[in-house]
Amino acid sequence: MNTIRKNDLLLIGLGIVVFAVLQGMMTEGLIGAFWKLNIFIICINIILSASLNLINGYTGQFSLGHAGFMAVGAYVGVVLTTNFHWPFLLALVAGGAAAALLGCLIGLPTLRLNGDYLAIATLGLGEIIRIVIMNIQYVGGAAGFTGIPHLTTFPWVFFVMLFTLIVVKNFVNSTHGRACIAIRENEIAAEAMGVNTTKYKVIAFTIGAAFAGVAGGLFAHCFYIINPSSFTFMQSFNYLIMVVMGGLGSLTGSIAGAFVVTFISAALASWPEFRMIIYALALILLMFYRPQGLFGYIELTQIGIIQRLKLKGGHK
Repeated sequence: MNTIRKNDLLLIGLGIVVFAVLQGMMTEGLIGAFWKLNIFIICINIILSASLNLINGYTGQFSLGHAGFMAVGAYVGVVLTTNFHWPFLLALVAGGAAAALLGCLIGLPTLRLNGDYLAIATLGLGEIIRIVIMNIQYVGGAAGFTGIPHLTTFPWVFFVMLFTLIVVKNFVNSTHGRACIAIRENEIAAEAMGVNTTKYKVIAFTIGAAFAGVAGGLFAHCFYIINPSSFTFMQSFNYLIMVVMGGLGSLTGSIAGAFVVTFISAALASWPEFRMIIYALALILLMFYRPQGLFGYIELTQIGIIQRLKLKGGHK
């Protein structure tokens, strides 16, 4: 446990070094406006993929409504900062709380379903949230919400991303997280051992929805206008691609998947017609040669531990 904690502290320190380097490059103008925005989007996508991985990867559910919770957090956040002049931090917390509450209310009936049925239910609920927002004129309806203050900065997205990863990691390593993993491995056996499967699925779903809402608030304050077309089911599918590509049940995989998918999307901005083709080819090749994703269940903090165990085994 001490070795794991040391590795975690080392990675947090590495994250701070990465932040300092990127912040310095942005300040000096070495990173242009286009790639600066995409670095923001990468951090936001890491929050979304890590929170979705908690539901799909660690708990073994199949949710396709993550963009809906992101939309709730985005609209609650921009209404509070623009119309009521709340501080940015409080608006993010309120957006995350609203998404968590909705996730809990939705999760109670839907998470009794499994597999394809749950996927269809969450997909439908995500679309319902988007359609409801489209018909609320107070937030601009289909035309979108305008006049949003540009409050999202690199320190905000980076440290919220780091906080999200730490919270998800600690949850997974807690008793509650072990219960979620037991549900993923065999729900019937977990229930037979006394695990309240519905309770833990709802907890994971609520935490995932909360961080999706926070990510939505950060995303909305990157731009001066947002509209419901930014939160379609294709966005939910995009986050699912990140999770599957990186590895279900790996936070390191969530980071890698978000980085790769966002980088491909940015690099192909001039050729949008090829973007989905490359996504599809990458996923097909991944399923053939690496079906467990880039990292599988392995975390970066475990690689050094595994190598040391192998060396000790070799010496014996």
